[in-house]
Amino acid sequence: MRRSLKTKLFLSILLLTSIILGLVWFFNVKYLDSYYIERKKDNLVSYSNHIKNIYKGDTRKIYDELERIENLIGGNITIVASNGEIEYPISYRPQYGRMGRGFIPISKEDLKEILSGSTVIKIFKHPKFDIRILSVVTPLSSDKILIIQSSVASIEEGIDIIKDYYIYIAIISLIIGIILTFILTKIITEPILRLNKVARKMANLDFSHKYNVVSRDEIGQLGESLNYLSEKLSFTIDELNKANKKLREDIEKERRLDKMRKEFISNVSHELKTPIALIKGYAEGLKDNVIDDIESKNFYCEVIMDEAEKMSKLVKDLLDLSQLESGHYSLNKEKFNICNLVDKILNKYSPIFKEKNINVSIKKDDDKMYVNGDRVRLEQVLVNLINNALNHIGAERVLEVTIRRLSNNAIISIYNSGSFIPEDEIDRIWESFYKVDKSRARKYGGTGLGLSIVKNILKLHNSNYGVRNVKNGVEFWFELELISIDNKNY
Repeated sequence: MRRSLKTKLFLSILLLTSIILGLVWFFNVKYLDSYYIERKKDNLVSYSNHIKNIYKGDTRKIYDELERIENLIGGNITIVASNGEIEYPISYRPQYGRMGRGFIPISKEDLKEILSGSTVIKIFKHPKFDIRILSVVTPLSSDKILIIQSSVASIEEGIDIIKDYYIYIAIISLIIGIILTFILTKIITEPILRLNKVARKMANLDFSHKYNVVSRDEIGQLGESLNYLSEKLSFTIDELNKANKKLREDIEKERRLDKMRKEFISNVSHELKTPIALIKGYAEGLKDNVIDDIESKNFYCEVIMDEAEKMSKLVKDLLDLSQLESGHYSLNKEKFNICNLVDKILNKYSPIFKEKNINVSIKKDDDKMYVNGDRVRLEQVLVNLINNALNHIGAERVLEVTIRRLSNNAIISIYNSGSFIPEDEIDRIWESFYKVDKSRARKYGGTGLGLSIVKNILKLHNSNYGVRNVKNGVEFWFELELISIDNKNY
């Protein structure tokens, strides 16, 4: 069974407390009796020395002090002369005191030793009262002996009382120890549990939780280290995630580029294959003189020239797109009136509009709207959008150009009547070589690069652009930022 640190610490401190209490109990039981008796002996010897110092040959002068000492030791004091006469107590009664004075335990050997100046300490059993008595016998003067006696029974009784009292103290101490141990373990383990909680959050890559440092001890320092580690890990993992994200984006970009290269090669090959085949076929026909009349020869030559022109246009568009997508192309910006540029282009296309019987209209909020941009490239944008409108115009034959002012922007839109662009393809028409109707694109000679060129030119101008299906047709639009100028003679 798994035990928590709090439980282990609680049991360890409780065990230590129990061991200490047990050792104290053991030493009390084993050695307290001996220790107490030794202390009692030292005490009696000390009193005997005190009496020696104050005794001047007359016990009546120290009578009160002797009685005081008797009361203190709970025993008897006897002073005996060498002839056997008892000098103290003055009125000797054999049964005086708690132990009586009828028995003095001095053997001949002890007496010789005492008379020679030594102190004899003995514990003997009283023959009448059946109790053990501690006796200290020492020479008081050259012809007198001092005997101090104290009952060992009183000592043993005191020791028993102390032992019993210790049991209660031990029980109370154990209870208090359990309570204090519980409180102490909670105080010690609470910060560790909070540290563990933060560490578990970190293991789950959640670095939002921090340890609240409230002390400057080792646990507080550990908390600070854990917080620092959390911040470093959070920063490092964020950096790794960013690097991984960038790496994934780079890999995806490389895949897209590789796919685009393959598609580019495939599209260019496809776009060049047909005109090359036509040029080759008609050229071989001319070489082999398969026709004799001038009119047919002129037709062959016109086909060859027309296909060569298409190839030239494709190459030119490819070069333009390559420059724009390289990221190194610089716009030649200038200030000009966008309305004048639109009018110029529509005038240039007027013969084509008449030839194709197209109803063209233009709407402007103002005749003078000045922008700062590359005039040549923006003309290319307008030409490509008008060509795209002409190539996809419907039976209504309507083409409408609108220039509106919205806040600080000029919004130029080109509408043509005709079929809608499928919603799932409306975002892909800006891709290179993408054609909604491939068979029709071949018929009008489109390369599929015009709108891609438009997109890149407008991106260089930081302009918004888009296309939407509107009522009875399609509308392409883009924005240019308007500028204010003092001299408007443009």
